[in-house]
Amino acid sequence: MNELRNIHRGKVYLVGAGPGDPDLITVKGSKALEQADVIVYDRLINPELLALTTEESEHIYVGKTPGKPSVSQEQINTILIAKAKSGKMVVRLKGGDPFVFGRGGEECEELKANDISYEVIPGISSALAAPSFAGIPITHRKAGRSFTVVTGHTITGSDTFKNWGHLAYADTLVVLMGVRNLGAISAELIEHGRDGGTPVAVIERATYESQKVVYGNLENIKEKASETSPPATIVIGELAAMCNDLSWFKELKQEYTETTQEAQLLTNYAV
Repeated sequence: MNELRNIHRGKVYLVGAGPGDPDLITVKGSKALEQADVIVYDRLINPELLALTTEESEHIYVGKTPGKPSVSQEQINTILIAKAKSGKMVVRLKGGDPFVFGRGGEECEELKANDISYEVIPGISSALAAPSFAGIPITHRKAGRSFTVVTGHTITGSDTFKNWGHLAYADTLVVLMGVRNLGAISAELIEHGRDGGTPVAVIERATYESQKVVYGNLENIKEKASETSPPATIVIGELAAMCNDLSWFKELKQEYTETTQEAQLLTNYAV
């Protein structure tokens, strides 16, 4: 059955697009895209997902670019409400999961306040996918029985989280949106007692073919990852070291490259 069970016009579906690889969107999320009248999408979603939509659908880009003028959250709310009230089926397409630092809760509050029907379709957060694609289990019975996910976006040279001392002792700490503040994050953790030799992995463009993993420790990761650009996910803790041994995605890409090169050589030889 190709249709969503409770499909409605005049309704907003908050859909998690996943971490980047378009194949990682959920089946329900892809069905919503196939039937949407309007897609309101963010900067970090994979453009290939828009190919799932109909030719008649309207695409509205509302991505936020750091340091540049962007569509405000208030404007996004207005768009969602107006399109739904006009009888459209609206998909609000967000990178990762709508409720993991995606402002999904804020949008649901506005929709409810305006009597707009809505549904949340979860997505795979980069907090889970990035470590997995880097070969880092964020929990392990022997080395890390819990993990904590935080945003690094609000950290500045003079602004820290009130619970940062507690975060310093997390088994595995996953930091999203923190690459620009990597030095401050490392310094805060060390100041609150975390060993400077604690392993750190920074995963850039997770799940994409261009994915890159930089490995170091709290003392040197700022320098090692100096050329890393957002989006990137930071993993801090003993388990981060496993990216050196369990890098299945890197090995998969290498196998693919070698197979492709071999096939090309055989083709050239045949010619």
